[in-house]
Amino acid sequence: MKVLKNKSITDVSGFKAIGIHCGIKKSGKKDLCVIYSEKPAVAAGTFTTNKVKAAPVLISMENINSPNIQAIVVNSGNANACTGQEGYENAYKMAQTTADCLSLTPNQVLVGSTGIIGVPLPMDKIIPGIEKACGMVSKDGGTSAAEAIKTTDSFIKQITVEISIDNNPVKISGIAKGSGMIHPNMATMLAFIVTDANIGKSLLSKALKDSVSDSYNMISVDGDTSTNDMVITLANGSADNKLIDKENDDFYKFKEALDFVNKELAKMIAKDGEGATKLIEVSLFNAKTKEDAKLCAKSVISSNLVKSAFFGSDANWGRIMCSLGYSNGNFAPDKVDVFFENEKGKLQLVNQGIGIPFCEETAKKILDQEYINIVIDLNDGKHSTKAWGCDLSYDYIKINGSYRS
Repeated sequence: MKVLKNKSITDVSGFKAIGIHCGIKKSGKKDLCVIYSEKPAVAAGTFTTNKVKAAPVLISMENINSPNIQAIVVNSGNANACTGQEGYENAYKMAQTTADCLSLTPNQVLVGSTGIIGVPLPMDKIIPGIEKACGMVSKDGGTSAAEAIKTTDSFIKQITVEISIDNNPVKISGIAKGSGMIHPNMATMLAFIVTDANIGKSLLSKALKDSVSDSYNMISVDGDTSTNDMVITLANGSADNKLIDKENDDFYKFKEALDFVNKELAKMIAKDGEGATKLIEVSLFNAKTKEDAKLCAKSVISSNLVKSAFFGSDANWGRIMCSLGYSNGNFAPDKVDVFFENEKGKLQLVNQGIGIPFCEETAKKILDQEYINIVIDLNDGKHSTKAWGCDLSYDYIKINGSYRS
């Protein structure tokens, strides 16, 4: 697998895109994007588990079952959530307008929205914006599309990789947004992955579901699960590899690359947590089961007390043990070892569930860095996992105390 630098979703064969400003955001920043596959494509998606689902999520959950999806339209600055029947009709109009402009049917279009909850969409700006955007989709528009889905994000999140299947180059590329309201069980987070792989819809769905479980569902910024989360993958078959229709070596090669793309995007979201100054990774080893590993790792990365300690560079290992204890994961506390690790070194703080003497100066050097790995060995089995998050700073309160303004 090769990571392609300075590439975007429109470097994947058969895909065009664009991001524009249509007037939702007062700042003049881009707030509408269209992603378009020139060829019929199969699609897979995962959606928020929040019972309060935004209108675009409801539309996309219906349309994802279509055998052909060729376009995605996304607005930022307005979530179109808790907007009732009007919101549903407006989300449908977004799909219908996109379809009309691209000679598709509405059920061949997926819709995404992100931003403020409870405010009706300004359709007088969105409809002409979609019409304009559809006329501008191009092979140069991938990065502008990634920019247009941002809300409080501080940087564009995109990655492109290439693999070889049947001696054919196959690309997978993704864009994502997410900074606050991040605690996916499918945060406010959106991710759109496109590929020119020739793969069946059912296997694409299986690959995406498993991939999301180990990537986006293992990050946490603030413990809130949004109304608008979605991860969508489109595969248009332009690479002309032999159809992947069973779980063979080609499928696993594709799945490995998809996992890499999703994990890298997930880490970008965690790093860009609102007000964050540090990316925190939890590397958890030797749990009884995979589920136990995930429960324990996610509990640590989600703890506001752990996050606050890392913001203050305080080696408060007791908070880590505490968060493991309420995780509902099955483990033996008297077997747990805990370490901090990054380029400044590796330091053990807990041995067999008991705190041990450590150098506070070394701990602070490690904790002052922008990346810290919390290494946890449960010494209780053979299953491992990773989770990602960030510290919790004063700026998180500043950002969310005045989000609507």
